Amino acid sequence: MNWDNKFASDVKAVPFSGIRKFFDLASSMKDVISLGVGEPDYAAPDKVIHACIDSLKRKETSYTSNWGLLELREEIAKLFEKRYGLTYDPKDEIMVTVGVSEAIGLVMTTFLNPGDEVLIPDPAYLAYPACVSIAHGVPVLVPTYAKDEFRLTVEELEKKVTPKTKAILIGYPNNPTGTIMDRASLEKVAAFAKAHDLIVIADEIYCDLTYEGQHTCFASLPDMQERTIVLNGFSKSYAMTGLRIGYVCAPREALEEIYKVHQYEILCASTTSQYGAIEALRSCDDDVKAMFEEYAARREMIYQGLVDIGLTVFKPKGAFYIFPDISCTGMDEEEFCDRLLTEEKVGVVPGTCFGPQGKNHIRISYAASRENIAEALKRMARFVKKYKKA
Repeated sequence: MNWDNKFASDVKAVPFSGIRKFFDLASSMKDVISLGVGEPDYAAPDKVIHACIDSLKRKETSYTSNWGLLELREEIAKLFEKRYGLTYDPKDEIMVTVGVSEAIGLVMTTFLNPGDEVLIPDPAYLAYPACVSIAHGVPVLVPTYAKDEFRLTVEELEKKVTPKTKAILIGYPNNPTGTIMDRASLEKVAAFAKAHDLIVIADEIYCDLTYEGQHTCFASLPDMQERTIVLNGFSKSYAMTGLRIGYVCAPREALEEIYKVHQYEILCASTTSQYGAIEALRSCDDDVKAMFEEYAARREMIYQGLVDIGLTVFKPKGAFYIFPDISCTGMDEEEFCDRLLTEEKVGVVPGTCFGPQGKNHIRISYAASRENIAEALKRMARFVKKYKKA
């Protein structure tokens, strides 16, 4: 059978992940230090693991409510009230998902008609434009610039908005750049969204990894809760990537329709993982703090190391990524990553995997041990010295 003419054209047009391409290649080689995948090098906290095991011993292996365990939703509601002063009804304004990845897809499927446009900062997490396209929408990339540390500006947003624009999708702290947006900057984006009557989809999965200043939840801005869909989860803060637990917080009217898609496509998130997430919120603050402090130390280490190598780079203020400019080597980002992997066995990701504005940049994840970071920096220094142009 010829499958080529059977696929949905929007799906066929979406490229495979450039991150996975380099990760798979690195995995096939010996002695590679991979700084390519954005995954903590920690296991989930012991209390989370024990909570998961205990739930299995209780034989709690059936479906939960499509919304997720009410007990978990109540804990999420308490978190938002305590941290941001936001009130969400756990019964119908919070829904548990299979990670933030599912949540992104759900939201796009729920709100986009063919041809609807979604504004996305460039560079940004590569799943954003892909999920928009798969839902038959049009991703519109809004350029950000290294001179501004890749912060999103209203000036650039105004150049891209059209009558077809339905939403803006933002994620701060940012993957791949490590950029954060302060409250004043976000307030300008909020005013823009209100002026153009846009939905704001705020992916805040890295909120606990903000090293300078405080994270601002977009829904906490004046008059923004009514038009903001907040996405978050447990993968990064609690090192629970494989447990696949995320959630959506949104106004009741919006979440009812998102729930409908989730109900038919997924049914519910893993029961076992949900019990682990409850324990994470109740008793793992010290684990989150310890991981944060270690990431902060690694941030200093890798930033100074890249500066010493001679690469142009700004110090990231959030997440666990750094985004140096490698143009001094005379290579583009693809060639740099290919040759660094082949010659020095260090795996990093081309910046253009995250959008055209990532040209001449690479994304490095410092969610790796200090030992591996030190060795990777040594290998990179040798590589850059070999090819750096005078």
